[in-house]
Amino acid sequence: MRKVRAVSAEGSFPASFVGTIAATILLASALPLAIMTLVAVSGVPFGWPLLVLAIGTAAFDSLLIARCLAHIRALSLSRHSPSVLTNAIEGVRVALLDHPDDDSDWQWQIDTAKNLTGVSPRLAYALGDDARALEGRSFLQILAGETWETGNFSAALRTIADQIKARAPFRSVILPVAVKGDILWWELSGAPVLDDRGQYCGYRGTGSDVTAEHHSADKINRMARYDTLTGLPNRLHVSEALTEELAAADKWRSRCAFAIVGLDRFKAVNDTLGHAVGDLLLDRASERLQAMTGPNELCGRLGGDEFGIIFKDGADPAKIEAAVQHIVAELSMPYDIDQHTLYVGASAGIAIGPRDGPTAEMLIRSADLALYKAKDLGGGLVQVYEAQLHVDAQERRVLEIALRRALANNELHLQYQPVVAGESGAIEGFEALLRWTNPQLGSISPAKFIPLAEQARLIGPIGEWVLRTACEEAMNWPATVRVAVNVSAEQLHDRNFAQSVSAALTETGLPPHRLELEVTESVFMTEAPHAIAVLREVLALGVKLSLDDFGTGYSSLGYLSRTKFSTIKIDRSFVAGASRNTAESIAIVRAVVALADSLGMSTTAEGVETDEELAMIRRLGCRKIQGYLFGRPMNAADARALFNKGSRSVAA
Repeated sequence: MRKVRAVSAEGSFPASFVGTIAATILLASALPLAIMTLVAVSGVPFGWPLLVLAIGTAAFDSLLIARCLAHIRALSLSRHSPSVLTNAIEGVRVALLDHPDDDSDWQWQIDTAKNLTGVSPRLAYALGDDARALEGRSFLQILAGETWETGNFSAALRTIADQIKARAPFRSVILPVAVKGDILWWELSGAPVLDDRGQYCGYRGTGSDVTAEHHSADKINRMARYDTLTGLPNRLHVSEALTEELAAADKWRSRCAFAIVGLDRFKAVNDTLGHAVGDLLLDRASERLQAMTGPNELCGRLGGDEFGIIFKDGADPAKIEAAVQHIVAELSMPYDIDQHTLYVGASAGIAIGPRDGPTAEMLIRSADLALYKAKDLGGGLVQVYEAQLHVDAQERRVLEIALRRALANNELHLQYQPVVAGESGAIEGFEALLRWTNPQLGSISPAKFIPLAEQARLIGPIGEWVLRTACEEAMNWPATVRVAVNVSAEQLHDRNFAQSVSAALTETGLPPHRLELEVTESVFMTEAPHAIAVLREVLALGVKLSLDDFGTGYSSLGYLSRTKFSTIKIDRSFVAGASRNTAESIAIVRAVVALADSLGMSTTAEGVETDEELAMIRRLGCRKIQGYLFGRPMNAADARALFNKGSRSVAA
């Protein structure tokens, strides 16, 4: 009895231990290697006390080890075959995307032959066809539509085809798809599908209709690359196209050309008739441009009143120049807009690429320099770029930098040229003439720096200095002698110009009637409304006005009656012509004198240098004379000396 109890006691120990191991394995199957080691090391030795129990334990251990090995193999497969898990996840994701409550995405799948399988109702609806009819059809051919036969399908579809061929995933590829005669834009994503053995069995993916988004993006892109007023390509678009043409020219050792065309008097239209009429003018000009450009040209609006034209074939510069001449002539024809007939004119600059600029930016700059030269020569011209224009531009830049410091450095000074009575030679006044002497550059011609001052917006402060200095010097002369100061059209842009004149008179104490402001006819051809208003304010101060270089520009006889000038100055070219008995010059001088007399104005003949010219001018009736015969421009001290000698006349 004691033996039996002993045996029972001994047998209960390994049995309970084996049970513990089994429970541990079931609870910790995620650690198969550890459990297998525990079984092999611990389970078998404890079976030796009893043979029967040892055999049973060994069998149980074998089952547990086999289960652990199977679990290890399953984990190994999951690590080395991620496509199984990926396919499962992708299937769930696609199923969710194809949920009936979602009205924008659908699922698609193809077999190894790239034919549709398991066509969903959503995909069939998107293609406007029946699901059964689509089953087994080539997916790529459906996407290509009519372009399938020609092979001229989109680059995006080629990308999808290449990715499928390489069995590589693709994501968010946007392509055009023809559905029932409409071009829609789809966004497709897809990935290859592998079976449990890792074998390729097709593709699965999703699609979305992004037509609305594409049109919005296209509209934004168009707004960024096209001019909203004229519909022409804008400066960015033109620059990009020019870059492409220059690259092609470099590749094929050929040439392209670029022209900038600017309207000559566009600003006057804006200021006289308003921006609405100005916009209509730009639109009409763009229509003319488009009508004159062919498939080998591209025209765009660069900004303001300037248009750019790209000529893809620039091999024949003479042909390009002739084409631009024709464009300028057409743009210069009158425009009938809003019951107005507008004459604005046009000028152009041409540059040949890559000779005149290897990049778009440099070629545009070269053409712009040529346009600047054309306008500087009077407008209505076509100028071809040449290297000297770049040199001139560099010189202007150096001059501008120096001019900005000239006033502060006291480099500017005035000279005074006498204006005398035609019969007696008595001094009636002086014209103040601006001069500039730079320590490094020397004496610079007014013909160079005054236009530069106007363009650089420096004429305002310089003009104020000239006005104040001339008025201050005139206080040293007899009370009957006037001082004449030239006024730029740019100065009359300033609505406060009359206040500046008033301030100069107040500060210096010069009576208003002793100041005469000289303006040219160009004032009335650019800023007529502003000019007339400002000049009327000046006249209200008691200041005199003189019209300079009459007849050399645009003869604005109407403005003579609308603006009260005290003097008309006859240009030297007519004076010299009259002295040579040129019939036309004599007729012009006689007509101007008669006109001035009838309007109660005086006349001044400029540039009188010889006794013959003086005699002719006196016979024609000019009241005042100015020229080297009576005195060259002189400094302030020499001008004062003419009065200190006790004489108020200059000998002829």
